[in-house]
Amino acid sequence: MEFNQYIDIFIEESNEHLQSMNDSLLKLENEPENIELLNEIFRVSHTLKGMSATMGFEKMSTLTHQMENLLQELRNQNILINTDIIDILFQCFDKLEQYVSNIIEESTEGDIDVTYLTEKLDELVNGKSSTITKEKSTGKEEIIEEHVLKILKEADKKGMKGYKISVEVEESCMLKAARAFIVFNTLEEHSDIIKSNPTTEDIEDEKFDNTFEVFIVTEESIEKIEKELVAISEIQNINIEDLKIDSYDKSKVKKENSIKDKPKNAENLNNTKKNTVKKSKSRKVGKTVRVDIDRLDNLMNLVSELIIIKTRMEEIGENNDKQSMNETTEYLERITTNLHDAVMKVRMVPIERVFNRFPRMVRDLSKELGKDINLKMSGEETEVDRTVIDEIGDPLIHLIRNSIDHGIEKPNERKSIGKESTGTLLLRSYPDGNNVVIEVQDDGSGINIDKVKKKAIENNIITEEQGSQMDDKEVPELLFMPGFSTADKITDVSGRGVGLDVVKSKINSIGGIVEVETKSNEYTKFTIRIPLTLAIIQALLIKLYDEIYAIPLSSIKEITTIKTDNIRKVQNQEVILYRGKTLPLIRLNNVLDIENDSNKEELISVIVKKGEKEAGLIVDELIGQQEIVIKSLGKYLVKVKYLAGATILGNGNISLIIDVNSLF
Repeated sequence: MEFNQYIDIFIEESNEHLQSMNDSLLKLENEPENIELLNEIFRVSHTLKGMSATMGFEKMSTLTHQMENLLQELRNQNILINTDIIDILFQCFDKLEQYVSNIIEESTEGDIDVTYLTEKLDELVNGKSSTITKEKSTGKEEIIEEHVLKILKEADKKGMKGYKISVEVEESCMLKAARAFIVFNTLEEHSDIIKSNPTTEDIEDEKFDNTFEVFIVTEESIEKIEKELVAISEIQNINIEDLKIDSYDKSKVKKENSIKDKPKNAENLNNTKKNTVKKSKSRKVGKTVRVDIDRLDNLMNLVSELIIIKTRMEEIGENNDKQSMNETTEYLERITTNLHDAVMKVRMVPIERVFNRFPRMVRDLSKELGKDINLKMSGEETEVDRTVIDEIGDPLIHLIRNSIDHGIEKPNERKSIGKESTGTLLLRSYPDGNNVVIEVQDDGSGINIDKVKKKAIENNIITEEQGSQMDDKEVPELLFMPGFSTADKITDVSGRGVGLDVVKSKINSIGGIVEVETKSNEYTKFTIRIPLTLAIIQALLIKLYDEIYAIPLSSIKEITTIKTDNIRKVQNQEVILYRGKTLPLIRLNNVLDIENDSNKEELISVIVKKGEKEAGLIVDELIGQQEIVIKSLGKYLVKVKYLAGATILGNGNISLIIDVNSLF
């Protein structure tokens, strides 16, 4: 069998099956009695086993075979589903994803070790183990998570020290959770808590014996902290251990899932080099689009009509019939418009392809952070261009992580202020004209306006005078400034603002905008507006001196003329009173350093919008509306300000496209 002939099909179908498995596992966690979900996961495992065995991927085949055995026992009700089993199945899913990722990159499965998982699966099936532990222990050696070690290293750089505090509550204590709560409160006054064992949720529910452990980093004297802890009543014993980073070698660090495992030996490195050709070919898999056959039929019919028109125009050219030529040209214009629409529909894919990855991410993060979060998604069927799909995933990950980590409060905090203990995260999408709108909204604590303003002043992003003039709607926009953060504590995601500048630059790069709206203790909502397509758009052609420029029609609100006498200056900014509102004016000639005639009594203003903001662009002349094909400026000019790309006009000249978002 020719390997390269089938590898692309294998990868594409594997990704589809894995997505189906992920969805079913998430549902099974909430509906453990649903036998149909078990059947679906079993079917997917069986299919993946057969596919991987056929392609010669033995590790995938072995793991899915072991999964099949466990799933069969679950279907026969010889074993009952519990949280630990779901976790094991999710770990298997993660490894399968890593295998496929490695196959895409290197055409081999890589050196991912799944011995631990296969042993656990075998133990469960053969009844050798009634409980499941997530880590293999080696004697009494302590295993520390990789992310905890990372936090300890960061803290060490800042002169902070890490400690493990073991607390033993008296056996006669009636309210163990209350005593633990006092311990946590005392520690939070002097330190940052990075982990507890058991989890904070289990401690709150009194799901522990008489002891629990808390890992902290602090600048405070440990003697002072110990003194305050000992003073708490009904605490029998306090034991404090210094967490020295050097004492944790690689064998004592719990590795978290990475995207892929690197080849470890020379043989594998050689294999990687040999597979360079395969690797570059299989990378293209992510760019494929599955198309409905009806759309292809429509495309074929339009191409057939183009051939007919070509023949007709050849005949007209011989007869020199001007009337027939005009009619045919009009007909050709209709066909090309329909052809454009058809091609756009072929390129369109549901945004569901991006949304599908988030339920699992929300599940894992909420468990890690000890929060109850309900993810509600809508509008997954909204279609966007395939290239937009590739770009929108990372910004959404940043926004969702921010909402979970910093927006939604812990269950006990929510209860104390009269909220439901379970937080809600809304992810919705809907079309809006030539744009697609994506909203990420949480019902958490909102953004602390005063804190954001204070931090911005401290970091010299704004002056105190500017801060006093900003209203509550403008302040959250400061979060998108590079490197801006309100973080006081070291966490996995350190604070509102970290990554948000990346979100904004990524969205701007595809011609979109991102806005934030918040209300204290109620919600925070991020709204992303992105164009339906990045290939062909409607634009208004304008003239500046002797140069022609294009402004995307989706950014234009209206066109008007204004009298020079009505223009005023406010804080060195030209403005005009237009329809009862102050409208800032931007002279494009000045922005782009082009010669202009400043003696005109009447000026042409193209009013553009960016979210709720508006501005009037002063231009020399209007040419008209035209459909344009967007071309990149190339890697050397990609960072040129105020320009989003270029297009080639009908006469062969090049016209630059104005980046409206960068003008505000």
